[in-house]
Amino acid sequence: MRTLPFPRLRSLYLLQHCNSFIFTNHITQIHSQLISNGLTQSPSIVARLIQRYCESSSSPHATNYARLIVAQFYRQHNGCNPFLLNVLIRCAPPVHSILVFVSWASKSTLNFDDFTYIFVLGACARRAKALWEGLQIHCRVIKHGCLSNVMLQTTLIHLYVNCNAYKFAQMVFDEMPVRTTATWNSLIAGYCSRKEHARDGLLLFVDMLVGNHGVKANDTTVVCVLSAVSRLGYFETGVTIHGYIEKTICGIENDVYIGTGLVDMYAKCGCLDTALNLFVRMRHKNVHTWTAMVSGLAVHGKGKQALNLFDEMANSGVKPNTVTFTSLLLACAQAGLIQEGLALFHRMKTKFCVEPLSHHYGCIVDLLARAGHLDDAFRFIFREKVESDEVLWRSLLHACRLHNDIGMGERVAKILISMKSEGDLEACDTSEDYVALSNICASAGRWEEVAAVREVIIDKKMETNPAVSTVFA
Repeated sequence: MRTLPFPRLRSLYLLQHCNSFIFTNHITQIHSQLISNGLTQSPSIVARLIQRYCESSSSPHATNYARLIVAQFYRQHNGCNPFLLNVLIRCAPPVHSILVFVSWASKSTLNFDDFTYIFVLGACARRAKALWEGLQIHCRVIKHGCLSNVMLQTTLIHLYVNCNAYKFAQMVFDEMPVRTTATWNSLIAGYCSRKEHARDGLLLFVDMLVGNHGVKANDTTVVCVLSAVSRLGYFETGVTIHGYIEKTICGIENDVYIGTGLVDMYAKCGCLDTALNLFVRMRHKNVHTWTAMVSGLAVHGKGKQALNLFDEMANSGVKPNTVTFTSLLLACAQAGLIQEGLALFHRMKTKFCVEPLSHHYGCIVDLLARAGHLDDAFRFIFREKVESDEVLWRSLLHACRLHNDIGMGERVAKILISMKSEGDLEACDTSEDYVALSNICASAGRWEEVAAVREVIIDKKMETNPAVSTVFA
């Protein structure tokens, strides 16, 4: 960093050009220099200082420092401009943003503007389970007559779809006299993100195209609808959208996100050759592009092809993520590639430094159990120190029943039962384990033990889940 002649200039330079997520004590030193040089009277400088405090992750009190700066500035200047408060709400973590808004909402000296509501509604959208807070802010927006702002209404739609309140999102959308492309994208993306609402997203996309709304679909729109097609498996619809993309937006060679969406769509719809052709045509590929193609091969039982493509991915310098390894391990399990799967799991930790998650361990247990290596799967769970994961044990228990390994099945069932203490015993959680143990004993013809297990189920007042069957007319 070059040396600046005056302390004032050095403080300003550090404040404007220091890296994000620096230590809080460094920011406090810069703050002290600003106070000493009388530079804390400028709203723009104070705003940058607030942003730096909010970006700091080294201290839990950094955001509180920013809140104190805002409160002190307004006390000194008796101002009613919400600019600094908006900066604080925009930059602070969502929980803090909502609390800041609530604390200032009771103060009559400060008038909120549209940006205040946009930022706090955005914070509610980013925070899980903030629907109640968002509804209250929505009521305040209506009360103060700020609902004519298109950006604010679009943020409301984003909030409601993030909170799975699709009816509220549709109501806000229907009442908007003017809608931008971002508005349509917010609702379309919300619908397309859930399989049960994906068809509504496609219908809304059609309305966007054929209706006289004065807006055009962009790359974000088509990426969302392609994800909906992938979830629903609507191949003909996907081909139609592909044609629309080629004619009106761009070729897939120039947009990595659209290209990735098309590769994923064709792969999930079973057209692997078309997906591979599109994949080869793409000039730029990111980790999601490679993962989409690998996942497509894995789902359709092309285990060796998926592993070969993974080698190309590693050689191209693209680092795989957890989803990539999940797809590869699944492909190995389905194709019975035991050694390849175990080697891949080892490389995942040692070479690529990707920490295994629960479903990665589950894939290895499934890989070994499918091949009948139940003892190896049993030892793997203890060796990796994941013996507290009930899902792994139930997967192994299911494999024991398939391979008719009564001894191993009994051991696994008893481990599952012992994992629940008497105080935590819940009928819905443990009844299936007792039923599984009963079925295993019945398979071995050990009817006295079956009766004993059934008596335990009755004594503990467990309710077994009834079986459900579907009859097609």
